[in-house]
Amino acid sequence: MVRSKSPIQALLIAGAAIALPLAVVPAASVAETAQPRSSAPVSVASGLDNPRQITFKKGVGFLIAEAGVGGKGPCMPGPEGSPVCFGKSGAITRLRGGNLERLVKKLPSLADKDGAGAIGPSDVIPYGDHRIAFTVGLGADPAVREDLPKKGRWMAMLVAANLRGGHQDGELKEIADLGGFEARENPHPTAPDSNPVSVLKKKKKFLVTDAGGNDWLKVHRDRGVKVLAVFPDRSYAGSDEFQAVPTSVVKGPDGAYYISQLTGFPFVMNAAQIYRAVPGEAPTVYASGLTNVTDLGWHNGTLYAVQISDAGLASGGPPIGSLRQVVPGGTTHPAVAAGLFAPYGVAFKGSNAYVTTCAVCPNKGEVMSVPLG
Repeated sequence: MVRSKSPIQALLIAGAAIALPLAVVPAASVAETAQPRSSAPVSVASGLDNPRQITFKKGVGFLIAEAGVGGKGPCMPGPEGSPVCFGKSGAITRLRGGNLERLVKKLPSLADKDGAGAIGPSDVIPYGDHRIAFTVGLGADPAVREDLPKKGRWMAMLVAANLRGGHQDGELKEIADLGGFEARENPHPTAPDSNPVSVLKKKKKFLVTDAGGNDWLKVHRDRGVKVLAVFPDRSYAGSDEFQAVPTSVVKGPDGAYYISQLTGFPFVMNAAQIYRAVPGEAPTVYASGLTNVTDLGWHNGTLYAVQISDAGLASGGPPIGSLRQVVPGGTTHPAVAAGLFAPYGVAFKGSNAYVTTCAVCPNKGEVMSVPLG
């Protein structure tokens, strides 16, 4: 069995049972059966391609990273040897006023031949004047980019785009080649693997988690990439050792940073942790007892976590997950919304959380509004 270091590779590795329900278990129907009618999540957008992280900024709206649906190729072996094929189907999409608009199109994407479980754009943040920065995942040895078309070089990178009037203006610009850094430095002592997931802006710097590289990175456009932390392998409840697979990084109200953990194979239930990290210091465990966390978000002083699968990605069933309220120092965390199909990213507006679901689905991804009051 492959020891996946990619959240979406993990879904594919967990077995065919995960892929089969995509056409028969819509995210909205699962969520509605899991909650009381008065607090049921409501779909506010649909038709997304493998949606991942979501960000909200007043005056901009919601920005969503769509990993795409792959394409016609070239194809290469995927996590279990079955082919994944390259295409220019990834996008950065805005949700505003109930309408979806793909602002940046034709971004690189790798996916199964049916478009499921894609790897491509992972997270997006607005900054400055009409600018956005976004990560593009890979989930493989960066050397495989040499076998991809020219657009494939953007995979395993932190990229900037300049938006004017809500549309792409000019060429994409490289902020950092994180795959190249992984290939040269390989801070975690395993085979090179880069899968940039979460990005956060800090003054003139960017903070990025690389789920493939098992590290937390600081990116400065002029000074390059620096490792802030490497997350070691560990075991839980007598399990085999697994890799950390850090996913989201967010800044807390105390000024520290909080980093979530998906965990690698065997994707043990309750084995994921949330780390509290301060640059220059070793990360400490803030909360434990979680399962396969893909995103974090602070709202009104409370930390929330998205679990893509509550039972663990190797449970053999479909990835039914939840939005959880994190209890500091706790080992159990109450569900705010449960029964969500492959939830992934979370953002906040007013008294609601907004969660992307069906994160492994071509053209079936949704944004669900979850009341927090």
